[in-house]
Amino acid sequence: MIDDLYLIEKHAYRSSIVHLMDARVKLLIVLAFIVAIVAVPYSVRVIELGAIFFAFFAGLWCCSRLSPLIYARRLVLILPFGIFLILFQIFFKNRYYDIFHPIATLPFGIEVYAESAEFASILFVKFIVSVSFIILISSTTRMQDLLDASRRLGLPQEFVLPLGMMIRYLFVFAEMIGKVRCALDTRCFDPFDRHLPYRYRLRQVGYTIGMIFIRSYEQGERTYTSMLCRGYGENARAHLVKKPLRPREVSFFAGTLIFIAVATAVVYLHP
Repeated sequence: MIDDLYLIEKHAYRSSIVHLMDARVKLLIVLAFIVAIVAVPYSVRVIELGAIFFAFFAGLWCCSRLSPLIYARRLVLILPFGIFLILFQIFFKNRYYDIFHPIATLPFGIEVYAESAEFASILFVKFIVSVSFIILISSTTRMQDLLDASRRLGLPQEFVLPLGMMIRYLFVFAEMIGKVRCALDTRCFDPFDRHLPYRYRLRQVGYTIGMIFIRSYEQGERTYTSMLCRGYGENARAHLVKKPLRPREVSFFAGTLIFIAVATAVVYLHP
């Protein structure tokens, strides 16, 4: 996971049409697609709308000149967080249907309903489309650029400062963990080595986790002291240079919103 953190930023520093687009435009477009796919009523037509949105995402991904393997790898890492919740839906009745038809009977009297399976498929489409656009923006936009875009869009300073500190020192924390792992490897310690006693491995892993927390606390104290020395206070504000949007970015943003509205209307109004 720590290595993946560096890879995300590495891909975000590439150069393409999508990478060079203003982060505000990308952030608003992603939010628009997510709100559109989540807010539409539950119906089998969500699958058609999801296919249209995913085709738009695929076009943007191709323009970013990133490998499809990058998307597939990150999608596989995220899938477990939502796929189990989606799979459980096939065993329960939900409020979107009045009549349920069992299609399979499992041990202990558990039944699988056709309507629940349909609901799970609709939920899966919503999940895939939303996650895909999140992967797109995280793969083509640097974290600091996303934070600056949020500030330009009006995110309160009370949220901006903690997020900025988290982004800044997330990589410091990752480097700290890397040093600890290197020290363990140098001492030939493997927590998964079954030749070592289980209690010994557990104790060493506990010591390691405790040491990481102590180092993180000490780093936080040093950082806070440095901030106070540089004049940090409750009225402190980070300077943000004004950055107007280019005409082509405004045109693309407006065109995308029109596309979302038209696609949704066509899918739901078409007989």
